[in-house]
Amino acid sequence: MPRSAHHPPAVARRLVTATALSLVIAGSQAVPAIADDAPSTPGMVSAGFYDPPAELPAADGALVRTEELPLALSLPSIGGKQMPGTATRLMYKTTDSNGQPAAVTGAYIEPSAPWRGEGPRPLVVVAPGTMGQGDSCAASMGLERPINFNGEAVSVGYEDIAIYRLLAEGAAVVVTDYVGLGTTDRLHTYVNRVDGGHAVLDAVRAARQLPDTSVTPDSRVALYGYSQGGGATASATELQPDYAPDVALAGAYVGAPPANLTEVVEGIDGSALVGALGWSLNGFIQAHPELQPVADEYLNEDGKAALETLSTSCIGDGIARFAFRRSSEWTTTGQALGEVVDAEPAVQDVLDDQLIGTRKPATAVRVATGVQDDIVPHDQARQLALDWCAEGGEVTYQPVQIPDLGKGLLTNHITPLLADQSNAISWLTERLSGGAAINNCHTLPDQP
Repeated sequence: MPRSAHHPPAVARRLVTATALSLVIAGSQAVPAIADDAPSTPGMVSAGFYDPPAELPAADGALVRTEELPLALSLPSIGGKQMPGTATRLMYKTTDSNGQPAAVTGAYIEPSAPWRGEGPRPLVVVAPGTMGQGDSCAASMGLERPINFNGEAVSVGYEDIAIYRLLAEGAAVVVTDYVGLGTTDRLHTYVNRVDGGHAVLDAVRAARQLPDTSVTPDSRVALYGYSQGGGATASATELQPDYAPDVALAGAYVGAPPANLTEVVEGIDGSALVGALGWSLNGFIQAHPELQPVADEYLNEDGKAALETLSTSCIGDGIARFAFRRSSEWTTTGQALGEVVDAEPAVQDVLDDQLIGTRKPATAVRVATGVQDDIVPHDQARQLALDWCAEGGEVTYQPVQIPDLGKGLLTNHITPLLADQSNAISWLTERLSGGAAINNCHTLPDQP
């Protein structure tokens, strides 16, 4: 197993674990609520809720089923409302990258805090960062159990931090679990551009159909996402005009987006997040069965076993089991997966089709990227901002300046999320209040 230049694997693992736990601890400082007549014990989801029916509604975003979702903590306010709000677990219909219907789960949270901005209470879609590929990794489950161990997989609901902060601003929040994460009928199509973008946009449509909420047809809509979530919100801004013209957007936070997967493959190989290569490959083989013969040719027994294990793993155990491994250990030829991509046109074609930045975003976007980020490489995220500027997009580019905290450890990737989160949420709140964004495309070439 390769060693970091400054941290042996044992120390690096402890650093990564400590960072992940700190996210959860920080998130627990915000106080969510349990719905009045919801089960008092977390985990009491109705049997079969995450099992999609044989037939789905025709309309994208149509609700399939809902139920109350108990949040992790509850605090009554003086006015009798529970803080930060009440949550609804939901399943809705979307269309996947092959044009087929798919069920997606998620959660809607009605905040107790008042909206003090202009207009009716707005809605923010939170597109989660990397959760893993097992069904128990779904972000909607993380709202109920911020840390969950089911005997096999360890999931961490770190997106709860951003969700609670948005609720505190008075914005309603809908969280998507993406295609195949939570639902039991298929694997999660990790970082699939179309599946992610569609799931985000259809989450808005689903939230609008819920009864007895404060979201109105005139509510402004914004998107929030970092890492995998940044890729999903970025994709949604490109797909919205054709796929969801009824979902007008007021702004989108695009944090650390994996816009160019060919470059991202190089960044995560050998890092703490190398398991993401397996999640990506599993998802793309499912969406593109023509890649299966390529996988059969190149994957050795260790590689096949890794992909099988990762298909039910969450972020916690994905790191614990595979951190700092090299993908060359998984191939019959000793080639890294990046080299396989270069050698196989069919694989490269699939990744090329995932490229984000080829269309003008349909709303103002804030692209933030840590200048030291080596997991989702800074240069390709910055290039997305440049590409969108060239397309005529309204882009606020924000390089997040941090020191180098250790290559391959996730620290260079996670720290900008935390360091920039307040600014990101403030920027979104301004868009939701009708404020104009500042387009800094003219200064971008001079920024790191």
